Amino acid sequence: MSEQIVTLTEKAIERIAQIVAAESPAEGKGLRLGVVGGGCSGLSYKIEFSEIKDNDFSIKLEGIQILIDPKSAIYLKDVTLDFQDGLEGKGFVFENPNAKNTCGCGESFTV
Repeated sequence: MSEQIVTLTEKAIERIAQIVAAESPAEGKGLRLGVVGGGCSGLSYKIEFSEIKDNDFSIKLEGIQILIDPKSAIYLKDVTLDFQDGLEGKGFVFENPNAKNTCGCGESFTV
């Protein structure tokens, strides 16, 4: 399935392209964005290389296959993934307009 669920900033796409070049994931794998139970606020974001599954939503950006499972798609709808490397820290940041509450570290949320 192909549907625009998340938006990736240019910085996020650049950083993912660097990771893909360094990691060289196997054929048939993509970068999976997901949501799992856990964290201080109840739900946590997850990023990993993963096999493509039949029910995945698939987004191809700049030659990078982004995968989202149907359950995670509910929580990731309208989310923007950014990469920040300033003085405040370095890493991927999920900007979720649907989150009612986020923890101090920004890695978990509730809806």
